[in-house]
Amino acid sequence: MHTEALLTFNSGRDRPVLRKHGFQQTDVSEDSDEDVDEDGIFGFISLLNLTERKGTPCAEQIKEFILRLCEKNCEKSMAEQLDKLFNDATRPVGFLLSERFINVPPQIALPMHQQLQKELAEAHKTNKPCGKCYFYLLISKTFVEAGKSNSKKKWSSRKKDELMFANAEEEFFYEKAILKFNYSVQEESDTCLGGRWSFDDVPMKPLRTVMLIPSDKMNEIMDKLKEHLSV
Repeated sequence: MHTEALLTFNSGRDRPVLRKHGFQQTDVSEDSDEDVDEDGIFGFISLLNLTERKGTPCAEQIKEFILRLCEKNCEKSMAEQLDKLFNDATRPVGFLLSERFINVPPQIALPMHQQLQKELAEAHKTNKPCGKCYFYLLISKTFVEAGKSNSKKKWSSRKKDELMFANAEEEFFYEKAILKFNYSVQEESDTCLGGRWSFDDVPMKPLRTVMLIPSDKMNEIMDKLKEHLSV
């Protein structure tokens, strides 16, 4: 099912807005029938080529937002590297949006990503801009134990073994990222308890993890998704 994307970042003030910028959203549902209603949709996945959309308010707001967070939470060299990548027209960056609804199992992520990769391959064959991304930009919902968040360690230097991912499958993207950093959204969220780490009711502090993944690593990531999420 294809619909026009109408998405808004709703995690606080001064967030970029994605509205009718012509990119396609792939809705994955239990029923593949084209006439399925919204009640049958369990998640969505979409890709916005930020490089191809350079100069549009939507793409520029996203890049400015990410760069501002990187400058605030990372070393100067990382912010400069990210800015350089955003402005390299020879290596386009695609903003990957992927979300599954609350209580939907991670297995739904596999067909979502498979469908997206299929459509990107078809777009590449027909020389469409959306099929030419060199990097994927992904923002994941992550958490860290509340006690650990009081240390002086920068959010940007959190190790993978300290992070817990709301969408567990996104750990595979994290492993292949060439650039990654975290920022806190504690002021915008309540202390929370997360799914797979709720056994001991450990209080968690919310973060967002920004990753930049080379497109040539996607086959390895897809293999991992198939290995762990196939039913």
